[in-house]
Amino acid sequence: MKKPIALFLLIFISLCSFAQERTMVKGKIVKAGTISPLENVNIVNLSEVIGTSTNTKGEFEIGVKANDTLHLSYLGYKSIKVRVTNDWIKFGNSTTIEMTELALALEEVVVQQLKLTGYLEVDIKQVPIQQNVRYSISGLSSTGYERRSASTVTKVLGALFNPADFLHKMFGKKPNELRKLRKMKEDDEIRNLLASRFDREMLTVLLQIDKVDLDLIVNECNYSKDFIKTANDLQILDAISECYEEYKVLSRGRTGKL
Repeated sequence: MKKPIALFLLIFISLCSFAQERTMVKGKIVKAGTISPLENVNIVNLSEVIGTSTNTKGEFEIGVKANDTLHLSYLGYKSIKVRVTNDWIKFGNSTTIEMTELALALEEVVVQQLKLTGYLEVDIKQVPIQQNVRYSISGLSSTGYERRSASTVTKVLGALFNPADFLHKMFGKKPNELRKLRKMKEDDEIRNLLASRFDREMLTVLLQIDKVDLDLIVNECNYSKDFIKTANDLQILDAISECYEEYKVLSRGRTGKL
């Protein structure tokens, strides 16, 4: 009696393990209501933290497991999430996905011209100066911290613990998000996608936080508003990751462990 039960358990475990193995699925993305393919659509598996993009025919292939969620984004189109079904994996057919175009509305931009007088001493005061200085800390591998105004190094070092504590509050109870940070930094495709983006959408989706909290994290890590406004998504990712890694180094000196 024990042998049939053991055999059944072995088969059951094998089936479960097989079901959890990553496999490749194919798809094609087109403009909604048409058969026009969309090239260079960003596709990210939110569960596995891997990414890819569509080719000239709108086709893509990506590694998945059952019930994984794919996030699709494309400039000028509404981003969507697609759940990977067992049928999609089982039959292996290329699934066609439609994306809806957004109505683009340009915001009014006001350009403030400098009113030059011709006198250097007067005109130079009208030019905005960015005082973004970064300090490097011996023993830490990153480029250091950015400060917004002139102050002593002591203030900068003292401020390091505040953003670190803030990060720990944000992610300390979300170990999956911390693992995602590391995976995002390691995946070349993800890094390439983030390097070309400035909308923070993919970062907020992957880390499961809103844009306001994301900007607040970077700000609390002593990065300036100028950096937050001009940095691409990859630079923001690296800033958050470096801040947390430095927090762990500094925290070990205070508590002995994270």
